[in-house]
Amino acid sequence: MNEIDFKSKLNELPFIATATKTAKELNCEVYIVGGYVRDMVLNRKKNEIDFLVIGDGLEFATKYSNALGVSRIDIFKTFGTAHFRYNDFDLEFVGARKESYARNSRKPEVSEGSFEEDIERRDFTINTLTVSLNEETFGNLIDTYNGLQDIRDRIIRTPIDPMITFDDDPLRIMRAYRFASQLDFKIHPSINDAANILRERLKIVSRERITDEFLKILASPVPSVGIKLLFYSGVMEIIFPEIANLSGVDQRQDFHHKDVFLHTCQVVDNISKASGKVWLRFTALVHDIAKPQTKKFVEGTGWTFHGHEEIGARMMKNIFKKLKLPLTKLDYVEKLVRLHLRPIALAKEEVTDSAIRRLIVSAGEDLEDLITLCRADITSKNMEKVSKYLDNYERVMKKVWEVEEKDKLRAFQSPVRGEEIMKLCNLKPSKKVGEIKTAIEDAILDGKIGNNYEEAYQYLLSIKDSFLN
Repeated sequence: MNEIDFKSKLNELPFIATATKTAKELNCEVYIVGGYVRDMVLNRKKNEIDFLVIGDGLEFATKYSNALGVSRIDIFKTFGTAHFRYNDFDLEFVGARKESYARNSRKPEVSEGSFEEDIERRDFTINTLTVSLNEETFGNLIDTYNGLQDIRDRIIRTPIDPMITFDDDPLRIMRAYRFASQLDFKIHPSINDAANILRERLKIVSRERITDEFLKILASPVPSVGIKLLFYSGVMEIIFPEIANLSGVDQRQDFHHKDVFLHTCQVVDNISKASGKVWLRFTALVHDIAKPQTKKFVEGTGWTFHGHEEIGARMMKNIFKKLKLPLTKLDYVEKLVRLHLRPIALAKEEVTDSAIRRLIVSAGEDLEDLITLCRADITSKNMEKVSKYLDNYERVMKKVWEVEEKDKLRAFQSPVRGEEIMKLCNLKPSKKVGEIKTAIEDAILDGKIGNNYEEAYQYLLSIKDSFLN
């Protein structure tokens, strides 16, 4: 890693010179600290800058915003912080401070502190790097805890004893594994030890904050890095026990790893190579979540998990509520978990157009995501079997696209609507109307009639008496 010319990098941001001028006018010191400095070293783009002020941080933020012509500034007097946006940058300000924590809360008691006390309170050494914006030392790096070397060594460490760091704010356990997953860094052994000992402390953290960090792990380039760290540290047992319970569940070894947890990690990584959609990645994580309770040994076959896809789909509502996940995503995840074996089953037999149509209609607008999930679900190390299986699978998928193009089945429903059925059959809204509508839809899906109004209407005329008599 080359030496970083912080002075030149900072001069690329015109508004930084105004910060230096403001600090001189107020006779205070100002520094950039944390993630922005870390990402300059890693050559990653970031549009969030944290300013550390030795002096009155709120006064500095107010005067600085005025100098930049910013009219809106958010000030949080309780925490001594301020924020405003400028030129697509989020600028955060804090006066140097020290913190103390009550045992039952991760919200600190804040008091004025020195530069050294402020740096000491930060979560990881890679986030303690500080660059001066002061006139005489502009661009100088201050590396109190050897964070630069830890970036070079690609390791996550705490500046002080992790038992203290995590006991003060248990969410930092999640952040440690999130940074490891995002940056592909190793975790210092002391962090894993402390995380294991203090994992119960996560119960004082709001579920929303934990889930936010967890979803950031899923959104990282190789999610299994963070997922495995959470599991092997014992933290997964606290935050998502249904995933932790997958470990040790054996399955048949024809297409999967032996352990369902390791198989799941591989599926999530496979998905991540194909898609950045975090909810598709989440679906990959939970697609086999019901295997522990459906596990059964059958002589001559081995372990089976019949019905795990349906039971898994039914588990999603409670999981979404418990994890405080957005319910707008529930139907999507339920659907893909419920359907994830359907394409695989079709690949094992001579598939009919009718079966293909039913798959297309069931998946609807999420057909591509379902196919991506099913491809990712093939994780055997036996490449000959994988190749053969994928050949059959691609044959089925080719037919899916052919039928989809021919029949235009996406967002499918009967071309003859319920109102017309009621009028023609002299019926009021009732179960029978739904039965007639379903019969028309089944006829289309079975290939008896085409997916168009004329044929559906004629079919209705031919079957209505059988429902009315």
